[in-house]
Amino acid sequence: MPVYEYKCQACGRRTNVRMSYNEYDHTNPRCTNCDSGSLERIISKVRIARSEDSRLDSLSDPSSLSGVDENDPRSVGKFMRHMGNEMGEEMGPEFDEMVDRLEAGENPESIEADMPSLSEGATGPVP
Repeated sequence: MPVYEYKCQACGRRTNVRMSYNEYDHTNPRCTNCDSGSLERIISKVRIARSEDSRLDSLSDPSSLSGVDENDPRSVGKFMRHMGNEMGEEMGPEFDEMVDRLEAGENPESIEADMPSLSEGATGPVP
């Protein structure tokens, strides 16, 4: 069943909705975060099938770390976005929100404080 991606105009978060092609023209999807019906359709990324070996080779390339400044949230956010894209899987709305906030320059500690689910089950500090 196709997955359609939307951005909520009320809370600003992204949400994914599964519905059949027949349902698409007759269903009014709701935000999974705030239950608003004010959603705007987002055109999702095109996915290219890659082998796991190919993705791992891309991730292990030392040049992928060049230019990453661990003290700059924007740099870390850009790197995380790249890594998420290389994984070839949807990382979820929490990941997208976290990376958006890092790329905007927000302090990682304030993001973690606002999003406690990021550190649930963690045994040490969240990187």
